[in-house]
Amino acid sequence: MFADLPPFAAWRFVDAVDGFEVMYAEPGRLRGHTSAVEDGEAYAVTYEITLDDRWRTRRVQVSSDTVAGTRTTVLVSDGDGRWTVEGHPAPHLDGLVDVDLEASACTNTLPIHRLRLPADEVVTASAVYVQALDLTARRLDQTYRRLDDHRFDYTSEGDFRAVLTYDDAGLVLDYPGIAVRFA
Repeated sequence: MFADLPPFAAWRFVDAVDGFEVMYAEPGRLRGHTSAVEDGEAYAVTYEITLDDRWRTRRVQVSSDTVAGTRTTVLVSDGDGRWTVEGHPAPHLDGLVDVDLEASACTNTLPIHRLRLPADEVVTASAVYVQALDLTARRLDQTYRRLDDHRFDYTSEGDFRAVLTYDDAGLVLDYPGIAVRFA
């Protein structure tokens, strides 16, 4: 069982991206924003994620502001793995329950809360991945393996692997090469 989420959390992006994220938590809702520069391109992303009582993503609104202008997209899930993007069915996302925002360390808390993983068990937790610059929504294959109460071995496509460290509330403290929590 996790402690209650704090009213807010903040991360500094490290290595691949320069920037930060601030997230505000309310029961059933995470909202936040990130500002970053990646490969010479700046972006600012705002998000609001609505969750059901089992930590399944039900609605996501994401806006991205770049030199090209502002874009917004809305994704809605029935909670059982069927999605719409901008009100249109998105069968390429069928079977996915979580959302993972490219511009967020916060969204790695969703499968941890939802799955309640036993120690040393590897679980596939593929997610709807929303890219920061163009808001494309696609499948991201990933796994989590609980090492202990605060550490999870995480893998995703492209042979990415990291040991993520979480606090008592299940929020990322350290995401090596990506983000470090500072508040």
